[in-house]
Amino acid sequence: MIRLLASLGLILALSSCQTDSDRSGDAGPALTAAAVSTQNANDSRVAKTLFGGVALPSAQPSQAVGFYSRGCQAGAEQLPETGPTWQAMRLSRNRNWGQPVLVDYLQDLSRFAATQPGWAGLYIGDMAQPRGGPMLTGHASHQVGLDADIWMLPPARLDLTREERENLSSIRTDRNSGAYINSAWTPQHMAIMRQAASDPRVDRIFVFAGAKVAMCNAATGDRSWLRKIRPWYGHNYHFHVRLSCPPGDGACETQDPIPPGDGCAAAQEWVNNIINPPPPDPNYVAPPPRPELTMARLPAQCLDVLNSN
Repeated sequence: MIRLLASLGLILALSSCQTDSDRSGDAGPALTAAAVSTQNANDSRVAKTLFGGVALPSAQPSQAVGFYSRGCQAGAEQLPETGPTWQAMRLSRNRNWGQPVLVDYLQDLSRFAATQPGWAGLYIGDMAQPRGGPMLTGHASHQVGLDADIWMLPPARLDLTREERENLSSIRTDRNSGAYINSAWTPQHMAIMRQAASDPRVDRIFVFAGAKVAMCNAATGDRSWLRKIRPWYGHNYHFHVRLSCPPGDGACETQDPIPPGDGCAAAQEWVNNIINPPPPDPNYVAPPPRPELTMARLPAQCLDVLNSN
């Protein structure tokens, strides 16, 4: 499976934080039949158009509804645009919203990042829209308020203007199509990612395969945190944190468990396949394009979230 994914992935550009490729494999299952809408089964409206046009969160108790790539969020909290150890980037997108647990987590991680040499804190990329749901552009996930992109660029200052936050770019930390880290990668990146993965609120973290292998090779002592670091395409300018469903949130659909072990051998195989791609499968048939998510394909509760004051 890894060889097949790597072979297919070589035809994809490893993109910046404007796209999100974790749609299969580690992205987890689609919603179960029981979770899919029934009250709006005939609602063919395109969900991203509806959720992408809402500027404020719903006036409801906080709740992650559905799966990371097919759901919405109620009662979202906004990460303040600027804090003592963070800044939210690309404010024009209005994607600095999440469940309260995500906002708390990002603030906690940013305080740790600020202890690292050369890092004033963190630049936070896309989280979710005010009511979650599919986005007009970019991510397939980030729909339930439990995902966030964290820039690889070490913040030198935390007083960027809105205009600067629109125009500043993160840095690329890979080379050879994600097989290796480059000179922009530092021990501080690893320290921050280790801290990020060691938090019990985290389900998994996506980053390019070469970074996972580099951390596997450099890690000493407790290596349990490496298990949560998962290689995936398009995560060379940022790493993507995904939190677990909050305790007691019955509307949130969890992801399949991570396989046992630290995942280092699998990451090395991924890298090997980037460097020496396996021959294409002559029997491979590309899947048909995924249809747009309609309201009928989201959990029934998402209609209430959308219509809430």
